[in-house]
Amino acid sequence: MIAQKITIEPVTRIEGHAKVTIHLDENGKVEHAYLHVNEFRGFEKFCEGRMVFEMPTITPRICGICPVSHHLAAAKAADDLYGCPPPRPANLLRELMHMGQIIQSHGMHFFELAGPDLLLGFDADPAIRNVVGIIQTDAGLAVKAVELRKFGQEIIRIVGGRRIHPNFAVPGGVNKALDAAGRDEILKGVDENIKTIQIGLQIMKDWAVKNREDIDKFAVFKTGYFGLVTPNNSLELYDGQVRLVGQDGLQLEKFDGRNYLDYIAEHVENWSYLKFPYYKKMGWPQGVYRVGPLGRLNTCEQIDTPLAQAEFKIYKAFNNGLPIENTLMFHYARLIEALFAAEKVKVLLDDPDIMSKDIMNTRKNFKGEGVGVIEAPRGTLFHHYWANANGQLERVNLIVATGHNNWAMSKAVDDVAKTYIDGEIREGLLNRVEAAIRAHDPCLSCSTHAIGQMPLAIEVHNAEGELIRTLARG
Repeated sequence: MIAQKITIEPVTRIEGHAKVTIHLDENGKVEHAYLHVNEFRGFEKFCEGRMVFEMPTITPRICGICPVSHHLAAAKAADDLYGCPPPRPANLLRELMHMGQIIQSHGMHFFELAGPDLLLGFDADPAIRNVVGIIQTDAGLAVKAVELRKFGQEIIRIVGGRRIHPNFAVPGGVNKALDAAGRDEILKGVDENIKTIQIGLQIMKDWAVKNREDIDKFAVFKTGYFGLVTPNNSLELYDGQVRLVGQDGLQLEKFDGRNYLDYIAEHVENWSYLKFPYYKKMGWPQGVYRVGPLGRLNTCEQIDTPLAQAEFKIYKAFNNGLPIENTLMFHYARLIEALFAAEKVKVLLDDPDIMSKDIMNTRKNFKGEGVGVIEAPRGTLFHHYWANANGQLERVNLIVATGHNNWAMSKAVDDVAKTYIDGEIREGLLNRVEAAIRAHDPCLSCSTHAIGQMPLAIEVHNAEGELIRTLARG
C-alpha cells in the first residue's frame, strides 16, 4: 500500500471554513492529522483609523452567529478606554442581553449542530444526519429546539432592539431602558425553555451512559483551563477575573483581564492562519489550555443558580471531581451553561434596578487604551484598543474564543483520526474527525463568509501527490 493524504474540506456544521488533512503511512495508519483554518482574518488591521465609539457597531459584523459577544466586548473596551464605567442598571441590561446570546447559541449547537451525531449516530447516512433528520426522528423535540433558540433571540431583540448586529451598548452604558412589557414578555417564556434545556440534559446524560467507551477514547488529553470567575470562583459569563487552572485543576493564575498580555502569548504554525495562544510562564506547547464550556466548568468551583449547580455536581462526578478531559463532554457542559443562563435571566429580571432609567455615564476620564473581556459562548473573548487623543484607533488586538482552542482542536483532530482510522476509510470515520472540531463549536466566520452550499470533498492522493480517488457530498 502507498502513503496517502485525505482532505476533508470544508468541515461541516461549524461556523466558517476549515479543512482537515489526514496523512496515512504505507500501512494505512494515520501519521498525523492537521486542522487548517485557511481563511485570512484582517479585522484588526482595517479597524485602524476608525473611531472608538464605532467599534460596538463595527465588530458585530465579524460574525452573524455571535454578534452580541463582539458588541459587548467592544463596548466594555470602549468604557475602559474612555474611562466611563456604566451605571449598574446598564450593566444588568448588557448581561441580560448576553444571557440571551448564550441560550440561543448553546441551544442551537446542541440540538441542530451536534445533535445529529448524538441522536442519529456518527455513522448515520449523511443525507439524514442533519437537522432534517432530527425533525424526521422527533418533530416535537425539533420544535422545542427551535423555540429555545427563538427565546434567546427574543431576549436580544427586546433588550437591544434587534436580534442580529445590535447597536444597544455604547461607551458608558446602553441607549435603551427596559420597560415592564418587555420584562414580562421575557419572564413569560423562561420556565418553558428551562424545561427544554433539561430535556437536552437528559438526552445527553442518557447518551453518555450508552457511549461511555467512545467518550473515554475520543480525544481525551490534558491541558490547562481558562475562563472568567466570580470572587468565590463561581461560573461567570459577563464580568469577572480570569482564572487559569492547570492539568490537575489547581489554580495557576487569577488576574484582571486588562492584564492578559502579561500571561498570554501566541504561537504561529505555517499550516494555519489561526494563531495558538498559550500561558507565557509555561511556554509553548506546555502552556496550552482550553476555553469554552468544558474549560469554564473545569475553571470554576461552583455555579450560583440552583438547577445548574445540581447538574454541575452530577457532571463533576463523571471524573470524581477532577478536571474533565473528554472532548465529547463539551456538549454536556454547554447545556449546563445554557441552564445557568436561563436561570440568570430570572435573577436579572427580578433585580429592582433592571428597569431603571439610569443607563448612561457621560463623565469621561480618557485613558487612550482599553480592554474588554467577556465569555462568548465559545470561550473567553478579548478586545484591546489603543487610540489617540481624538479617540481614533491606532491599534487593535482581538483574541477570539476559537483562537484559544486552536491547539486543542488540532490535537483532537489528530487523536480522533489515529484512534478511529486504520486502513479502511469510511464516511462515518471521517465524520468523527469533523465531530472532534464540532465539539468545540468553533466560530470561524470571523475569517470568512460563505455563500451557497457547504459541500464536503475528500481527495485521496498517493505518495507522489497524484489524485487517485475522490469522494464528495453536498
